[in-house]
Amino acid sequence: MHVFCDASSVAYAACIYLKSTNEKGDIVVRLLCAKAKVTPVQATTTPRLELCACLLGAQLASAVSRTLRCQIAQKFYWTDSSIVIAWLKTNQTKLQTFVANRVSHILELTDGSEFRHVPTALNPADYPSRGVEARRLPDLHMWWTGPSFLYEPQNNWPQFSSNSEPDLPELKVNVAITNDSQKTDVIDFDRYSKLKPLQRAVAYMLRFAHNCRCSSNKTAGVLQPEELEVSFKKLVALSQQASFALELKLLRDRQPLGPKNPILSLNPFYDEDDKLLRVGGRLSSSFYPFDKRHPMLLHAKHRLTRLLFQQEHIRLLHAPPQLLLAAIRESIWAVSGRTLARTVSQQCVTCRRAAGHTSAPLMGALPSQRVTPDFPFISVGVDFAGPFMITDRHGRGCKITKCYLAIFVCLRYKCLHLEAVSTLSTDSFILTLRRFISRRGRPREIFCDNGRNFVGAAKEISDYLTSNSDTVCNFAANEGIQFKFQPAYAPHFGGLWEAGVKSAKFHLNRILGNAHLTYEELASLFSYVESILNSRPLCPLSSSPNDFQPLTPGHFIIGRALTSLPSPHLADINPNRLDRFQRLEALRQHFWRRWQMEYVCELQQRTKWRVPGRALQLGDLVLIKEENTPPMHWRLGRIAKLFPGADGISRVAEVATGTGTYKRGVKYLCPLLDETHEALNADASKGPQDVAAPTNGGEVGNIHR
Repeated sequence: MHVFCDASSVAYAACIYLKSTNEKGDIVVRLLCAKAKVTPVQATTTPRLELCACLLGAQLASAVSRTLRCQIAQKFYWTDSSIVIAWLKTNQTKLQTFVANRVSHILELTDGSEFRHVPTALNPADYPSRGVEARRLPDLHMWWTGPSFLYEPQNNWPQFSSNSEPDLPELKVNVAITNDSQKTDVIDFDRYSKLKPLQRAVAYMLRFAHNCRCSSNKTAGVLQPEELEVSFKKLVALSQQASFALELKLLRDRQPLGPKNPILSLNPFYDEDDKLLRVGGRLSSSFYPFDKRHPMLLHAKHRLTRLLFQQEHIRLLHAPPQLLLAAIRESIWAVSGRTLARTVSQQCVTCRRAAGHTSAPLMGALPSQRVTPDFPFISVGVDFAGPFMITDRHGRGCKITKCYLAIFVCLRYKCLHLEAVSTLSTDSFILTLRRFISRRGRPREIFCDNGRNFVGAAKEISDYLTSNSDTVCNFAANEGIQFKFQPAYAPHFGGLWEAGVKSAKFHLNRILGNAHLTYEELASLFSYVESILNSRPLCPLSSSPNDFQPLTPGHFIIGRALTSLPSPHLADINPNRLDRFQRLEALRQHFWRRWQMEYVCELQQRTKWRVPGRALQLGDLVLIKEENTPPMHWRLGRIAKLFPGADGISRVAEVATGTGTYKRGVKYLCPLLDETHEALNADASKGPQDVAAPTNGGEVGNIHR
């Protein structure tokens, strides 16, 4: 009798063949019976299914043997799973329950030596385990008459021998309880992210061990504080065995520590009652409790110490490092604890959100529009300020409405132009821009933020220039006015005109107060403020006694017509050779030379953001800073794209959030997780940085520390 077993992810099956030989040596092999079962609904491994197929074959062979009237001379069991064959040769006590139960049942019905290995291609049980269409059955000769090797002598049958057992699955993991001198990893601290679940799990383990030993005084119900305290001390003992193995051995044997031991300054001793290392210190004669006088010793590199610091940090309502360390030292002394306290506080997501520290990249280089000589207001920045309350007329019963300030700032000479705007709309801004062009000349480019009125103005101006390119303004239409928008919510990209808004509001707020002016009065006031701001010095006064006037933006406004063209260089020519007009041009060029020599040099220094911060990387977790909301309400997102500048520093980024993707300046992004602090490993070799030997031996030094 030959029993073939096989399994797949769909089913497992067994089929039985009878082989008979007559006196002439003719061999006849025929299929006797077969049986298949569907695999369980619950997912399981392939070796387990192969084992179930062997059990099905053994049960089927036992039932057939009791039913047949003929005598079976010999039985063979075939499977293509080497793992099952190894399981049948393994001691059942080493196997897990599922495998051990089925192996024992198979060995009760068969002899383990009767199982042999057969290749999958020669295993006819592969057909019922995987399924075969009915129309193919008549042509499957191996299914009806068995594999071809059954007709050959036994020495030609498939052979499989393995002297070395493979790494078998489903083996029991024996945890040996050894003495203190051997290293034991009874608890994997890295599997726990919080101290409380770990402490309660150990408490239940200790309760179970106590109930197994004591049949009369068993403990049940809710965990008591005493049990949690004992479990925490057991965890501290395991941590000390991993961190202070040498010190434990020396102090347990009452031997002194070496002179270069990192914890020698703490004067540690071995507590016989709790089996723990404790700090000896200098407070043994004080009235404080025992745990404060002799705190338990832990190392900051151990996982238990970090879990303890994280738990206390949350319990103390996200305490800062100094308070956290003081609370821990009531009963625990952590070597390098000060560094760990700072690390836990800095890596707390809630604290990082509440702090809201933004990234500060290195201040960028000045653009060419700031340092290249040209006419005023060729490159301008524009912004709005307000609102200012105005009245429609004088006297009682007047209607109060809002009015706004549009400020145009020349990027080269800081010349200002102030315009009153009735509403914040595209049409109003178009009219304001036309008034500006009529008085100051048409600019080549305008820098502004992402306000909707500016975006609409750029589109309308572009459409206007495109549709009127064949008019009298053909030259202007071909050159056009280029709008350049800064990233949204990044006012520091337009610091020049933001500073102009600040200066204008400085005067307006002091003059206006709570007064309500008419539109004409407010427009006149804007003109007064404009003249004052254009008289500001661009740079400090020179030390020359012959220099009576500072260089101001007004010097670059007076003396040029709106349609004038650049003139030849006249500053170095003898003034006696110039006519009156050329003398005026030479005087104007003199101011430009002073601007290059005095003002441009003042722009060399970086007034802020002098040191580059940590560069953001793709995938970094950040908060989007919003001025009008608290930090805990800032949106959370990840860096999706960076826009590096000419110097390679990214100052703008795209942030993907749950509500969409936003482009923001890096200055308004708060990274949540900073780079990993590696100071703990460095401090471990130096010893406890929190503890220093007394330098003066006096109490004043100790109190100071």
